[in-house]
Amino acid sequence: MALDPRDRDVVAAQLGRPPRGARAVAHRCPCGLPDVVETNPRLPDGSPFPTLYYLTCPRAVRAVSVLESAGLMREMSARLAEDPDLAARYRAAHERYLRRREEIAVVPEIAGVSAGGMPTRVKCLHVHLAHALAEGPGVNPFGDEVRERIGAWWSEGPCVAPPTDEE
Repeated sequence: MALDPRDRDVVAAQLGRPPRGARAVAHRCPCGLPDVVETNPRLPDGSPFPTLYYLTCPRAVRAVSVLESAGLMREMSARLAEDPDLAARYRAAHERYLRRREEIAVVPEIAGVSAGGMPTRVKCLHVHLAHALAEGPGVNPFGDEVRERIGAWWSEGPCVAPPTDEE
């Protein structure tokens, strides 16, 4: 599976480079453009790539970066260590992430490795937001929280110029 050429062009504009290993749009922003892509577990050069869901919208990326800079990952990791229910939901998100990736391809080099620190710590909130957007509410508790905290990143309209029918 590969990205539609129009979506590939949008994602390339969002990232400022061609996407690597992108196989499908996993979520669309309310403006209609892709904001999360699903990637192949192995890149075209053969490298294993554990990040299944990749956040592409530069506005969403910036909003999440602000949360990371403010120390939210440290706070979330502390809560994870203190709350067994939260830890169980986070572990379930990790297991679901692994199952979905293995539906695409089994890559022995990354077996058991998901992303964003799952299941024992929290790092890279971009991954958690991408996971939450791709899989929907209730799957990744930290992704849901990030989604709530960043607000309507799309409110100013598309982050890049959408392709026209002539393109």
